[in-house]
Amino acid sequence: MAENDQIAAPPPDESTANSVMDEETRLRPEFVDKVLDAVDEGDDETARRLVKPLHPADVADLIELAARDEREGLVKALAGIISPDVLAEMNDFVREGLLDEMEPQQVADIAGQLETDDAVALIEDLDRDDQQAVLQRMETDDRAALEEAVSCPEDSAGRLMQRDLCAVPEHWKIVHVIDYLRSDADLPTDFWEVFVVNTAHHPVGTCKLSTILRTPRGTPVADIMRRDQTLIPVDMDQEDVALRFQKYGLVSAAVIDESGRLVGMITVDDVVHIIQEEAGEDVLLLSQAGDGDINEPLRFTIRSRMWWLFINLGTEILSVVVIGFYQDLIAKLVVLAMLMPVITGMGGNAATQTMAVTVRALATGQLTSSNSWRMILREWWIASANGWGLGIIMLIGVQWWYHDWALSLVTLLAMFLNSINAGLSGVLIPIGLNKLKIDPAVVSTIFVTTMTDTLGFFFFLGLAAMFHLR
Repeated sequence: MAENDQIAAPPPDESTANSVMDEETRLRPEFVDKVLDAVDEGDDETARRLVKPLHPADVADLIELAARDEREGLVKALAGIISPDVLAEMNDFVREGLLDEMEPQQVADIAGQLETDDAVALIEDLDRDDQQAVLQRMETDDRAALEEAVSCPEDSAGRLMQRDLCAVPEHWKIVHVIDYLRSDADLPTDFWEVFVVNTAHHPVGTCKLSTILRTPRGTPVADIMRRDQTLIPVDMDQEDVALRFQKYGLVSAAVIDESGRLVGMITVDDVVHIIQEEAGEDVLLLSQAGDGDINEPLRFTIRSRMWWLFINLGTEILSVVVIGFYQDLIAKLVVLAMLMPVITGMGGNAATQTMAVTVRALATGQLTSSNSWRMILREWWIASANGWGLGIIMLIGVQWWYHDWALSLVTLLAMFLNSINAGLSGVLIPIGLNKLKIDPAVVSTIFVTTMTDTLGFFFFLGLAAMFHLR
């Protein structure tokens, strides 16, 4: 991709930063109000003067903080300041709304100034017709690179990588590498290592820039390169890419296609965004809260949440069916209805703890087939200890309040059994879903909640019937 001719504005000096940013480097509300007031009053010059010192990421935050009906006027007022880098830093939903107002040629010009990965993020969410219209207006090389990237699976290394990189043949000497770095205008702006390739353009090693600068000019590259390197397949999921960067402490990594040819690189700054995105995504999936983006259109949020709530309603009906089997018993002994929520509620809380730990362990690669049974046994012992401990507390409380040893013993056993059920459900369900190639963060909550509620009622009411409580 073509280099961006516009240099990003430096961060504000300390006095300006104090009036613009709070202690957590967020834009101060009074600063946002001052800019929006200037725009509202038609004083675009003041608005531009206030915003000009900001970093592109902070300009993107400013636009996102504005209300939906204020953004169009703000963007027009800041037309000379909103660079492609600002759009690259912007929230997907906000950016999509701005791109919808632009002509295809404008979007094409912006995409042409970005690195490949940022350009892909810019156009991948456009409608197919709009996407094609933008691609047709781009330069041939840029269009070919973007079309290839967009054809890769979503959330894969192919979407994440940038195609501009520095690669040299293994027979070169350091002097050739230095001359190449100084003379070639198509190299990326930021990189930390040089990839070494053979005649088939397969990566055979890497050289850090610091090593190149400290090595005599006549030294062959093959003598100083590191031959062991972490290669990223182009179709690897971005979450697995992030795990490799974290595990091996990578700053950058080569991306290869099916034939082993070097086709791009991924750098750590891209992976930081992925780690944040994946972590937030897993939390939201566990709660079935949709994308969880406050800029997401209401119709999408309502639709995604309603779907999961509808499924949860269906599973809760199973609990009602179990209770219905024992309605006569509950009618005779009303205290059972008072204690049932305690049994199921504590089971649900315990299961949530176990499920969160399990899903995280699966996502970070800590939990694999090699240690699954050890994890299951570990959660069994934790659930047993918690079950007995909470059960004994409940036994003491119920006995003190109701003076009924049979009811107290039933409460103890039901608490223990549902704690075991919660612990095993919280670990076995995510592991089972993962084995079936289903993201455990997506549907674990529904199954685990069903297990703890339904079996919790069954244990408590079944034991009450068994002990002939009256």
